Amino acid sequence: MKCTSKKLVLAASSLVLFLTGCGQAQYAMPYTVDSEVSSFRIINQEEKSETAEPFAAGLCVVNSNITPESVDMSNTSGAGLFDVNRHNVLYAKNIHERLYPASLTKVMTALVALENGSVDSMLTASANVRNLESGAQVCGIKEGDQMTLDQALHLLLINSANDAAVMIAEGIAGSVEAFADMMNEKALSLGATNTHFVNPHGLSNEEHYTTVYDMYLIMNAAVDYSLFNEIIGMDSYTTVYNDANNAPKEITVNNSNYYLRGEAEVPSGITVLGGKTGTTSAAGSCLMLISRDSGSNPYISVILHAESRDVLYTQMTDLLEEINK
Repeated sequence: MKCTSKKLVLAASSLVLFLTGCGQAQYAMPYTVDSEVSSFRIINQEEKSETAEPFAAGLCVVNSNITPESVDMSNTSGAGLFDVNRHNVLYAKNIHERLYPASLTKVMTALVALENGSVDSMLTASANVRNLESGAQVCGIKEGDQMTLDQALHLLLINSANDAAVMIAEGIAGSVEAFADMMNEKALSLGATNTHFVNPHGLSNEEHYTTVYDMYLIMNAAVDYSLFNEIIGMDSYTTVYNDANNAPKEITVNNSNYYLRGEAEVPSGITVLGGKTGTTSAAGSCLMLISRDSGSNPYISVILHAESRDVLYTQMTDLLEEINK
């Protein structure tokens, strides 16, 4: 969605931003830059400049559905396609509707961990890594196992390991609950005001939700980290870590992303750089990708709650084909 003459209203917390046209803006700012969640940033703060930058500068913004007939999203609850550099929304279906994110949650887990931890720091697993619902995806971490944050992030994002998520959360914040607070603080700072996390893995909870648009904001922040980009583009990963008795344990995991595995065909001229999958009974099948076109321009695409994995990839391919139009 390019900038038009239509009035766009974007409300977040106590900020109301009115865009009346390209380059014309009025801002209602009832609090200051010292607020914990600020609606604007001050440029050249050291020089005490009074120039203000809108919170949404450099972001895609949309407040209504954009659903060209060429894209079939009839069997998904929400979807979006975002042109990262040109700040255009090419497709939008229910992008502000609260939905369950499943393991797309782990993108925020990685973002918070990269922002607050050292990749070389050593993590030690507690008994809580086994305290997960039946059938949850795990990589087999046991109490007392030790690995670096770097290793845990690979297992988190490639294998979607829920036990690695708990290990990271406790290693960074001391507890899952404290880490979830950090996730929610980060979400607010990104403008993801329709998001609330209660855990680092995305296993179902009524109070754990997000939106397609908020996931775009989170992914847009995560791709600023080169390690994140490297990991989400890997089709497999092998590493060695130590158990509680300091004995080495080797593990190999494979990416569940069908595009990276060659099990789903990418549209001509499009390169899928990486992404994150997610599936629970409540969330359905979910997928978020970072891709680029033939001119190396990046795009973020998000689908939440597709009714099956086959539908997910068929409709994601439809979505990616919009890039070439």
